[in-house]
Amino acid sequence: MYTWKELRKLAKTEIAAEDPAVRVALLGNCSTQFLKTALEGYAKAEKQNIRIWEADYDQIEIQLFDSGSELFAFAPQRILLWLAAEKLYEEFLSLSFEERDSFADNYIVKIKQYWDQIMTHSAALILQMNFTEIDDKVLGQYSAKVDKTFIYQIRKLNWLLEEAMREQSNVYPVDLLAVQIRMGQSAFFDAALYYNAKMCISTTALPYVAKAVTDVLQALEGRIKKCIVMDLDNTLWGGIIGDDGMEHIEIGELGRGPAFTGFQRWLKQLKEYGIILAVCSKNEEQTAREPFEKHPDMVLKLSDISVFVANWEDKASDIRLIQESLNIGFDSMIFLDDNPFERNLVRQRLPEVKVPELPEDPAKYLDYLQACNYFENVSFTGRKEDRTGLYQAEFERKKAEKQYDTIDDYLKSLDMAATVRHFETQDHARIAQLTQRSNQFNVRTVRYTENEIMQIAKSSDWIPLSFSLKDRYGDHGLIGLLFLRKKGEKELFIENWLMSCRVLKRGMEEFMLNKAVEAALSEGFEMITGQYIPTPKNRMVASLYPQMGFKQSSEGKYSLDLLTYQPKKTYMKEG
Repeated sequence: MYTWKELRKLAKTEIAAEDPAVRVALLGNCSTQFLKTALEGYAKAEKQNIRIWEADYDQIEIQLFDSGSELFAFAPQRILLWLAAEKLYEEFLSLSFEERDSFADNYIVKIKQYWDQIMTHSAALILQMNFTEIDDKVLGQYSAKVDKTFIYQIRKLNWLLEEAMREQSNVYPVDLLAVQIRMGQSAFFDAALYYNAKMCISTTALPYVAKAVTDVLQALEGRIKKCIVMDLDNTLWGGIIGDDGMEHIEIGELGRGPAFTGFQRWLKQLKEYGIILAVCSKNEEQTAREPFEKHPDMVLKLSDISVFVANWEDKASDIRLIQESLNIGFDSMIFLDDNPFERNLVRQRLPEVKVPELPEDPAKYLDYLQACNYFENVSFTGRKEDRTGLYQAEFERKKAEKQYDTIDDYLKSLDMAATVRHFETQDHARIAQLTQRSNQFNVRTVRYTENEIMQIAKSSDWIPLSFSLKDRYGDHGLIGLLFLRKKGEKELFIENWLMSCRVLKRGMEEFMLNKAVEAALSEGFEMITGQYIPTPKNRMVASLYPQMGFKQSSEGKYSLDLLTYQPKKTYMKEG
């Protein structure tokens, strides 16, 4: 972790940014200058291009309740709201004794009013910090039971805040309380700094808070981790399976086994929330598979592993193989290995892969990785996110592909069936998630919240199409989106066209365009226009429009004449 001094220095440096700056507004009821500097420094350390506008001290309402304020003139894309518990404590103590039991209920109303003002005058996404705790022990431990104490009210307010955020898809939490709990109040809060400068976070804690905010900002830009590649010996279990044998590896209650069991439980949970698990081990494959198949104390099973690679090749080469099988970016992968040599090899040869410096003691693996917070996300469908079967089926497809002489023969053999429909309510969360996670096949890299998806689906100004695919190996689910916006009576503009990389080169892009043309012609349109906005990750679609028959009208802009369009060849049937 960086120090406050290092972040101050980084904040003054320049970075070579390929992406345009994200405009972030910072509003607080306390002093925010130090936090602004820490955020600028941490963002530059992470090579994230942000531009921060900071409101004056305790000017939240002045800025939010004036549509012509400096805040709205800045046109922020993200607004960070920091309501410090120390200021709330002062408000709480200014109330009469009789009024204090309704403090949390009244304050959540105020916060919702802030959100309403933002949503009325801006399209910005809101980052809302929750509240740290101040336990003044007015009744000792019994304070937690009395609704007129501040500790009771601040805990109630945090719960009300969580419930309120659940109802607003464009509000994203920043868990300030978690930082306080991890660091401890004495490290998190500096009383002298607060009373002299109204700064509610110590300089020791500032880098950790900056990281928490930056993690959310990065996730909103699609910079998320999707896959954990794991070593086996002394990483998932204690000991060496090839030397010790299955009966002597440490898992369950044997030796250091409880630490590895706890670690596996966490990995299993990550898989259930959509993280891909892969194995990369220097071992004989059958020996490496044996604990997954036969050891009674293994939490992880082969059915949890999307790609299993065990051989005597170097691990950087095997990670390349895994990346190619999964068709994801190296920057979305994490490699876990207890061996410093292997970690350094992968860092040197695959610098985009994140390689944590695991502690020597496996009992500390879990706490260390949880503190790193590698899996920040900004969407969740509400359902179990197990994609393991999808990736295992994809591995079988790749093996089957080698049996055919031509790609056409292979595509015919898949017996593909595609479905197209307008955005439906039950799909909104998944659609928003796909816009947040897709980076490679994404022509304009526009991100949408669930609330924005809902508005687009309702609007007569759009033709929003979602696409699903299944074949003889399994069901891919929802894998493609076309956001078609009406421009006048004759033109449809592709606001965004994105697709999961799992289904590349199978004719889905041709199928999507055919269906877009059908929808356009049915409503009397004569032209579809599109734009390619380059990013460091979407170069694969740089020539998509010309390949699909569009004519270039200007730099990055293309048009397709629907009256002369000939449907593209595809081996997909609809259904």
